[in-house]
This record gives sequence, structure tokens and C-alpha cells, in this order.
Amino acid sequence: KLSVDPKTAPATNDLDGWTVVEGTPSMKTWAVHTNKEGTMLSGVWEATPGTYHAVYSAYEFVHMIEGRIVITPDGGEPVVVQAGDAFVVEANFKGTWKIEEAVRKHFDFKLD
Repeated sequence: KLSVDPKTAPATNDLDGWTVVEGTPSMKTWAVHTNKEGTMLSGVWEATPGTYHAVYSAYEFVHMIEGRIVITPDGGEPVVVQAGDAFVVEANFKGTWKIEEAVRKHFDFKLD
């Protein structure tokens, strides 16, 4: 189980490329580890219900710890992900993340 030091304050700003399109969701991001080459970032992300339009510049691996999201690529079909699921978001993804239940996820993100 990936945990976060409770004394470490999360970043609370919306991620670059993420725009609120419905509701009043908020997010928290804890950067837990960056590899020595500076090419990968691992951490924990939480978000409250609402919808974001997200634009990805790089690859991300996700393991959902809690919650439920409906992810819909622009022009594509919705995909439901929930606690226990693992999935990949490819670089250059554009679409909505509808957070239906508060989310906590572990992520590994390829840095540009």
C-alpha cells in the first residue's frame, strides 16, 4: 500500500491541462518519488466529485485505490474505472474525467 507522510502538504492547484467543466471538483497531489534520471514521477492524487476536461502531454499508469471515474476521450466512448482497477492514459489523451465518487489513486507519470 502506497502511503503519504501526513506531514507532507499536497499541491492543491489543478494540474496543467485540466479545466473544470462541471461542478466544483478539487484535487490534491502528493509527489512521493522521482527517479534518479528525472524521467518518472510517482505519487498519490485525490479528487472530489465533478468533471474536468483533461489534456495529457505524457504517459501515465494509474492504480485506483478509492472512488469511481467515467473517462471519455474526445469523440470516444466512456470507460468506467473504480477502486481496484489499473489502467494507462496515453500521451496526448484529451477528454473528460467525470469523478462520480471521491478518488484516491496512485500514479506513475512520465515527465517531459
